[in-house]
Amino acid sequence: MDIPGLSIALAQTKVQGDFSVAMLSKAMDLGETLGDGMVEMLDAAAMERSVTPYIGGNIDITV
Repeated sequence: MDIPGLSIALAQTKVQGDFSVAMLSKAMDLGETLGDGMVEMLDAAAMERSVTPYIGGNIDITV
């Protein structure tokens, strides 16, 4: 039985798992930040429409 080899393999597996969890956490944080930014932009657009409701409400197209 190769105890040192098994120990190294288990340690590497743990490091890979920890790395995966850390990267997933970063991706989730980034997604949350981007989502908050999009909500803020939508709120800003709604605020602009309430201040000037006649702008951008109609499109005149002639063919």
